[in-house]
Amino acid sequence: MKLSHSLALALPLVANGALAADLTVKFELPQLNVAEYHKPYVAIWIERADQSVASTLAVLYDVKKKDNAGAKWVKDLRTWWRKAGRDVELPMDGVSGATRPAGVQTLNFAGARAGLDKLPAGDYKLVIEAAREAGGRELVRVPFTWPAKGKLAASSAGKEELGAVSISVQ
Repeated sequence: MKLSHSLALALPLVANGALAADLTVKFELPQLNVAEYHKPYVAIWIERADQSVASTLAVLYDVKKKDNAGAKWVKDLRTWWRKAGRDVELPMDGVSGATRPAGVQTLNFAGARAGLDKLPAGDYKLVIEAAREAGGRELVRVPFTWPAKGKLAASSAGKEELGAVSISVQ
């Protein structure tokens, strides 16, 4: 089965040179042909050149479990958990969200809330990590330069839980 994912990221500049307030992330999660399918937990963040977390954009997990029991499995997003997750209390206001079904998903972020308005110029990576119960875990990094001079497009690809991932900065 071919896994197909795409991620589009739009970070436009406003007329006065300041960064615009909105970030849109679009990605596709595959419907895997397995006996027991579980929606993946997903973390999306921006990473600095030194691999530290500049901003956590989203952590998607089972937020409706009684007594916040779904948060206990967020540790399966191992890379995000080690870099940023163990230092936060879940649910994170404006960051935590429910798991998503297979298919194309779109997430919108206000720049000030996501910390994009304070992001200094430089080289970064958009990172997406997915982990499924009774399944695998995968991480894809897509490098980009902030702010973009004109249009920027970059892509990468996973092999199992994530397929092709691409970003565009305008």
